[in-house]
Amino acid sequence: MELEPRKIINICSTHYQNWKREALSAKTPEEMKKFLEKAFFWLELQSNLLILWTVKNTMGDDPAVQEKVEKAQININKKIVEYASSVIKELK
Repeated sequence: MELEPRKIINICSTHYQNWKREALSAKTPEEMKKFLEKAFFWLELQSNLLILWTVKNTMGDDPAVQEKVEKAQININKKIVEYASSVIKELK
């Protein structure tokens, strides 16, 4: 997934704000914790994607850097799949 920084910030910030709002209106500490975990996921994802984009666009010509960027992208994709799986389980 190759996104520009503005798009990364827009998508992740929107989801972060939504989950933060849910956490602040939660009725139980367990609900609040669940919502905060989701909010922090989006905050962490934003940071990771922006760092990856920066590295790729400033040092991406180096084959060793390209390999590390690809590995990092795979790890990020795994985290996104884990997140999506947990959301699907909650919906069932």
